[in-house]
Amino acid sequence: MSIYVETLIRTPIETVWKLTQTPELHQRWDLRFSHIEYLPRDSATEPQRFRYATRIGLGLQVKGEGESVGERNLADGSRSSALKFSSTDPRSIILEGSGYWKYVPSAEGIRFITWYEYRTRFGSFGRLFDRCIFQPLMGWATAWSFDRLRLWLETDLNPKDAAQHALVHGIARAALAFVFIYHGLVPKLLHPHADEIAMLGAAGFSAHIAGALTSLGVAEIILGLGILIFPFRRWPIFVALGVLLAATIAVSVSVPQYLVAAFNPISLNLAVASLAVIDLVAITRTPSAGRCRRKPSSS
Repeated sequence: MSIYVETLIRTPIETVWKLTQTPELHQRWDLRFSHIEYLPRDSATEPQRFRYATRIGLGLQVKGEGESVGERNLADGSRSSALKFSSTDPRSIILEGSGYWKYVPSAEGIRFITWYEYRTRFGSFGRLFDRCIFQPLMGWATAWSFDRLRLWLETDLNPKDAAQHALVHGIARAALAFVFIYHGLVPKLLHPHADEIAMLGAAGFSAHIAGALTSLGVAEIILGLGILIFPFRRWPIFVALGVLLAATIAVSVSVPQYLVAAFNPISLNLAVASLAVIDLVAITRTPSAGRCRRKPSSS
């Protein structure tokens, strides 16, 4: 099983090298590791051995060890670092593996690349689990971490703050999607509510209330799904803000008495719009695995 990730970082190569080759800095941005420690060596010519640990939840950690088996500085200004790793921890699905990091200068910045492959334990079950769950998760975690490193170097965004932005972004998106899907599904499609029917009637849809209610419900569900399916696109959020503004104006004009009801459109739509704005602010400083290349370029 192998994983490839590449990103472009607009910063000097020495800076990228420092933040990826210094254990206490590396563990700050790399989601895959909670601890990295270099072990003592007798001379600089010996391979650099290290220990690592990864949190897997519930206070548990998976531990392993490895060594850097070579570093090269090439004539074109690029660098590379090779390593191999293994784990005797019975909770680790990875038995052993190897890989490399490459630092390739270009006109736009530094192409920071990793490729690694590994063997799994637990026989056929381990291979199946790896293919279906572990490998996609590790590929995503590697790419997400590379983008967090990019944000740290290009915008001086602390990795811890980047993780907090990601949490805020995820909560805001999930909440927005839930609101639109719920309001499209429950009070419009599954259990048409009297208030929904009354507002449509007042808006001039008396002869086609059932069809209008169904159309609105489906549209809200589609918007909610769009918010989830395109987590780093801004257009679903702007559409949501437009819908909230249009709905508030429509209620204010056609059935203003609902503006003073409990859970009225003013308070509800303002709260939902605030979630949308929070997401727009958080998204600009949230790492995304989708910004990284996951396959080698053909060139």
